[in-house]
Amino acid sequence: MRFHLPEKKKLTNEMVIPIRWGDMDAMGHVNNTIYFRYFETVRIAWFDSIGCQPDPKGEGPVIVNAFCNFIRQLEYPGEVIARHYVANPGRTSFDTYMTLERTDQPGVIFTEGGAKTVWVDFPKQKSTPLPDWMRALVE
Repeated sequence: MRFHLPEKKKLTNEMVIPIRWGDMDAMGHVNNTIYFRYFETVRIAWFDSIGCQPDPKGEGPVIVNAFCNFIRQLEYPGEVIARHYVANPGRTSFDTYMTLERTDQPGVIFTEGGAKTVWVDFPKQKSTPLPDWMRALVE
């Protein structure tokens, strides 16, 4: 089953990530688990850029599910352009979406994926409403 990225989404971050030799598996292409690492890298870079640092004694984002559509194989050597989007703000959550393209093939999506992000009160271990500042960034 292929999940499709929503038409209405907001680009929040873009970065170039090198494909490392160690990212490949025995089949000669990037291992499926590494795609989630690329997604995490661009998502965490966005969180850092907006001052959303982890605080175990406070509140913050938690990924509650994630998906990845493997469209074309990524192979070493090369670099990927990772793009991060947000959409669908709810009371306590929002969706993140990512795309990966090779820098030498701009505009060609190799992989797309996403994750549901829930805002959590860490000491209570319960979801809590999105703060106004985060909602403003996601809307």
